[in-house]
Amino acid sequence: MLSDYNTRKRARLFGFVVSVALVSILGCAPDGEEQRVEQRKNPTAPTAPATTGPLVAFLGDSITAGLHVDEAQAFPAVLATEMRSAGTPIRLLNAGRSGDTTAGGLGRVDWILAQKPDCVVVELGGNDGLRGQPIAAITENLRQILKRIRAAGATPLLLGMRIPTNYGGEYATEFAALYAALAAELQVAFVPFFMEGVAGDPALNLPDGIHPTVAGHRKLAQNLIEPVTAVVRSATVKSE
Repeated sequence: MLSDYNTRKRARLFGFVVSVALVSILGCAPDGEEQRVEQRKNPTAPTAPATTGPLVAFLGDSITAGLHVDEAQAFPAVLATEMRSAGTPIRLLNAGRSGDTTAGGLGRVDWILAQKPDCVVVELGGNDGLRGQPIAAITENLRQILKRIRAAGATPLLLGMRIPTNYGGEYATEFAALYAALAAELQVAFVPFFMEGVAGDPALNLPDGIHPTVAGHRKLAQNLIEPVTAVVRSATVKSE
């Protein structure tokens, strides 16, 4: 009887540890992160000093938010610095939120559009995929986000993602394909896999294997400088 009790106790402890690990992997906000998230939702607390140029908003999850790195080291801020140095200055609104899903992004997009961005970079879906959400639901949420951005007069840029095969190879394949299909359907600018060269590289990711290090964020900024610059210039021409 005592042996059975100890076995059940160890099983409950293991289940608790696994639950904590999954919460961490899915990007829930750590201590201090909630305050940063609330600041990004509050129009009176800009996420970066204003500069000249078009306003580019980044609607995303913990990758955009820069989980476990300083906000100035997250790829949106690095990208803004690189673009300014290259002669295409932008004003930055980092609306990344740790743990966010496509449904959460759809619920927040109207506030972002109220800030009158010229461009909106959409980096969402990773948490949906890690939770095994239906592909149709993820697609529809992203479709509505992109349509609202367009209707507000802003130019969207959709960032494609991939996930591990935790839910099977077929699900992972369908997940990756939904971004290209949606971009083709709505004729929006699209980056097939914005974490190219970062995902799966231990040197560029934190121990959780999902969130980039400072060097990883610099690589993400390099991946995006050309497509974001192209979208910004397109939006500028459209507004003239």
